Amino acid sequence: MSAPELIRIVSRDSPMALAQVARVQAELAALHPGIRTDVVPVRTTGDKWMGDLSQVEGKGAFTKEVDAALLAGEADLAAHCVKDIPADRPLPAGTIFAAFLKRDDIRDALVHPGGLTLDELPAGTRVGTSSVRRAAQLAASHPHLECVPMRGNANRRLEKLAAGDADALLLAVAGLERIGRTDVISETLPVDTMCPPIGEGILALQCREDDSPVIDTVSGLGDPATYREATAERMFLHVLQGHCNSPIAGYARAERSGDLSLRARVFTPDGKTVLNAHEWAGPLDPATLGTSVAVALLRQGARELIDNIAH
Repeated sequence: MSAPELIRIVSRDSPMALAQVARVQAELAALHPGIRTDVVPVRTTGDKWMGDLSQVEGKGAFTKEVDAALLAGEADLAAHCVKDIPADRPLPAGTIFAAFLKRDDIRDALVHPGGLTLDELPAGTRVGTSSVRRAAQLAASHPHLECVPMRGNANRRLEKLAAGDADALLLAVAGLERIGRTDVISETLPVDTMCPPIGEGILALQCREDDSPVIDTVSGLGDPATYREATAERMFLHVLQGHCNSPIAGYARAERSGDLSLRARVFTPDGKTVLNAHEWAGPLDPATLGTSVAVALLRQGARELIDNIAH
């Protein structure tokens, strides 16, 4: 089957999302030099709404318009951050994942104008974040700090920090790398301090399931280890049926040996209750590993904890 001459890539129109598309374009050009690409930017509900995401469909607010453009035939390929794709329901009918690109850094970064580390921040420091995952973990490890709600893309949050809306920020290292702003990082936090969201650092390429030429063309961009990690993590989140206000964190790791592990946590919003699970796949496939870790947390009471959080 012949490769398409042009692939139209739909994406959110934020600077970070467009930087992600630029990576896809570069990798596609290296693999298939003869193929042209166009970018189809869309403004999503999640980008326009600066309030609580639970009021606008949660994480689906960042993907709905992108999915619609793909299904309507206005684009051939969608580039998504996996952490923004809801896992409590299937992909839109008629679409599939064609590839998961090699994973970027999964860690969070502290941004402090004075270069202080997290442990050096004085009591009462206002840390800007609207992530319930970050807020819960910060409440558990540094209860003397204050989380202040802050949404918007990374550039906008940095502007708000400079304007004095917060004293420090928590942002994803991968995101800062994508927009070329690693210069603002005062500390990169280990995953034991700030466990990442499911799918952090992974770009997914989504196609219409009947578009074999595009699927065949972009599948070569996929990274096998990242595929296994993403599959385990998304199945974990699917079984838990977490919503956008659920403080759920976790990450899978595929070792060079082929071994796969998944570590995950569920918190109460105040950080006072933390449920932990960590398993190695052994003979289990990634999806079974994700299910097993979710069941381990459900046995500890994760269902009640999640259901008791308003959303």
